[in-house]
Amino acid sequence: MGENVFLTGKAGAGKTYVLNEYIKYLKSKNIPVAITASTGIAATHLGGTTIHSWSGIGVKDKLSDQDIAKLIRKSYLKKHYLDTAVLIIDEVSMLHAHQLDLVNQLCQIFRQDLRPFGGMQIILSGDFFQLPPIGKNGQTAEFITKSAIWKKMNLRICYLQEQYRQDDAEFLNILNEIRSGWVSEESHNLLTQKIDEDFNSDIEPTKLYTHNIDVDAINLVELSKIQAATKQFAMTHRGRKKIVEILKNSCLAPENLQLKIGAKVMFVKNNFELKVVNGTLGEVVGFDEFTDYPKVKIKSGKIISVKPDSWMIDEGEKIIAEIRQFPLRLAWAITVHKSQGMSLDLAEVDLSKSFTPGMGYVALSRVRSLDGLRLKGFNTMALEVNPDILSFDKNMQTRSSNNIKLLNKLSIQECRQRHDDFVQNNKVEDEPMKKKKSAKFKTLELIKQKLSLAEMANRQGLRQNTIVSHLEKLIDSKTQIDIDIDYLMPEKKVYNAIAKGFDKCGLEKLKPVYEYLKGRYSYDDLRLVRLNLKINSN
Repeated sequence: MGENVFLTGKAGAGKTYVLNEYIKYLKSKNIPVAITASTGIAATHLGGTTIHSWSGIGVKDKLSDQDIAKLIRKSYLKKHYLDTAVLIIDEVSMLHAHQLDLVNQLCQIFRQDLRPFGGMQIILSGDFFQLPPIGKNGQTAEFITKSAIWKKMNLRICYLQEQYRQDDAEFLNILNEIRSGWVSEESHNLLTQKIDEDFNSDIEPTKLYTHNIDVDAINLVELSKIQAATKQFAMTHRGRKKIVEILKNSCLAPENLQLKIGAKVMFVKNNFELKVVNGTLGEVVGFDEFTDYPKVKIKSGKIISVKPDSWMIDEGEKIIAEIRQFPLRLAWAITVHKSQGMSLDLAEVDLSKSFTPGMGYVALSRVRSLDGLRLKGFNTMALEVNPDILSFDKNMQTRSSNNIKLLNKLSIQECRQRHDDFVQNNKVEDEPMKKKKSAKFKTLELIKQKLSLAEMANRQGLRQNTIVSHLEKLIDSKTQIDIDIDYLMPEKKVYNAIAKGFDKCGLEKLKPVYEYLKGRYSYDDLRLVRLNLKINSN
């Protein structure tokens, strides 16, 4: 209906799922939507970007008149603000109050509209029982509820009450009691019984600790126990030094990744094509003989050949910082902070050094059931939550209930009419043929900027294989177009192996080459090498 919304609810209630459904709806109605989140990790769950990058505020705490003057001259930012009807910001518990105010300020300036966010529909999503944003020097920053714009947005509250991560009634009751600010003696006893309890599973649990020093020590000790050769993979980077450092700090992948066959690892980035998500556990079972890329066996038994991935911050069509690393980290242990957003089947949790309210709730709510939990200990702080959030949460539930009553008073016809009005006022005209043509030539422009497949796909909201299709059409077209795709080629050993496959099987079909190479390389890699071979033969 176009109302500003705060979508909230318990951990595992399906907030990200609901957002993804709304995004699909908006796109189906040709309503331009900006998909953002407070962190790069959260943004990957929606296929979006960080609010810092989208808005242009970057890492700034405040904007001077000079800063604003520079920003309003950027054409890509003008397009962001003027062409967006709906702005989604996920995981707002990690967003600083002053950052939300800065985004609002820029929306009003670019759109020349003094309404909140310049009249865009704003969808905020998150749970304030999660750990708070971290300010400078490690100090806790203010939640966005303390921002100047919070009360002016006239937010409609949608509080999701169902629970989809946990289906264990006893465990759900414990989590709900922690959220309520009072833990019963019965729940306390149940948690005590989980201390050093054995698992009925051969799978090694992920260990959650409150401090980095404990996590690093455990991972290195466990890795050293494996009698196998160590493979080291160094993170690469480009762009502005300060922004690169911010990316490194927010990324779960380590700068120096040490792996051995038998190492327990965790994927730290969603890859829906491979059917792995941030938090998927696995074990290194080998390394590719040509590329040295790690092969990881996950719980389903599937073995995945892992490729390097990238994390980036851009300003329109210009990448200002990028890091590349395999989306893996050693996973015998991780910190509670890093576990936010994950769903774990088995976890060993040490809360004996909990140092801030909410830490215990975040750690425990990562686990799917009480059977999947082993505790090493917990202190009184572990079961506490921020008292301000307790009263705030009750208010959110009350406001959500009132919204349900208001909606129930509307007839289906009235609801549909409001939906139709919102669509009519915000949709853009659909020009499928024009879009199809412009997308192909947009890819050509991005190629000239030496962007990676992932970057080009992200810019255009397309799949990587669609970008490769654009290249094939451009190269196969009769129009003489100068395209240099050398920089997109896989590493030399991989390129030579694939080129040999085409030499043996011919360029016409991919499947014989794929089978000749025993499925070691993706079809996208095969298509790219074939394209390069065609270019070089002309």
